[in-house]
Amino acid sequence: MISSLFQKSSNDFVVNGTGTPEETVEVAWLRVDTQTILTIATHVITKNHRIAVNHSDRRVWFLHIHDVRQADRGWYMCQLNTDPMKSQTAYLDVVVPPDILDHPTSSDQVAREGANVTLRCAAHGVPTPHVVWRREAGDLLPATNISDTQNSSVSGAVLHLVKVSRLHMGAYLCIASNGVPPSVSKRVMLVVHFPPIMTIQNQLVGAKDGDTVHLDCHSEAFPRSINYWTINDQIISQSDKRFEITAVERGYEVDMRLKIKKVIRSTFGTYSCISKNSLGDTDGTIKLYSLSGKFDEAQYNEVGEDEAPDVSELEALKRSGAGATFGARTLLLLLLLAL
Repeated sequence: MISSLFQKSSNDFVVNGTGTPEETVEVAWLRVDTQTILTIATHVITKNHRIAVNHSDRRVWFLHIHDVRQADRGWYMCQLNTDPMKSQTAYLDVVVPPDILDHPTSSDQVAREGANVTLRCAAHGVPTPHVVWRREAGDLLPATNISDTQNSSVSGAVLHLVKVSRLHMGAYLCIASNGVPPSVSKRVMLVVHFPPIMTIQNQLVGAKDGDTVHLDCHSEAFPRSINYWTINDQIISQSDKRFEITAVERGYEVDMRLKIKKVIRSTFGTYSCISKNSLGDTDGTIKLYSLSGKFDEAQYNEVGEDEAPDVSELEALKRSGAGATFGARTLLLLLLLAL
């Protein structure tokens, strides 16, 4: 008699206890759902080359299915040619690790700031995979509604992002798992385009003659912007020895710095930091003024020493003018008396 029939592993079935050694009992394996005879005794009947059979002293019989596939899922029967016939069935469940389908799953996305974006992740496997979305950097996912709270992950094959901003920019991970290792993931990059904006902390900077001064601007833009400085509406060249221009980029952010190596008269004035990309441009201004007032006074008093009239000469002119006026009055009085 049959004492047990069970799935030994993902690709083995075994039947134990087919009778006493004196008994001549043949064992057959069948596929129940298709009514296909797989093996009889030690002979493989099916043309499926992945099927094999063996036994241990004709008491323990093994049905082997190599390279198990989803099509192998179903009911199997071990049948003994006793009188009456004896049989027992077992179900083979084939599990499949998760996989993410490329075509239905979103690829990298580009959107204008303020637009709505939907990311989709299509996964299959057995059992059906569970899908979650996460930010690659570990940041909280944005809430889809005002009443929602931000979470580190969102369950579901579809992720809705409402009115995306530059803060949404980055890599998103679609992760699929179903308890069958390994879990799989796909990386989707979201790029948000927006025109430049400029932030300046100090728009009025004072300095003395000979000082070293740093002027700073913070720019945000994507696509990446072209950034430069001007002084009194004149573009500052990298080769200008009076200045040193540096920029530190962090993603869509740029810290612009202009170093004035030594403040002199020509370095006072209005500076502009300018940022431009394909979507627009912006600028910010910084006024550099003199703390001593030396150059301000010189700006309005530019008469040279050789051009200034001497005080003694002014006095002589006044006196000569006064003498000439007195002589003219005396001559006129004499003419009136003669008449």
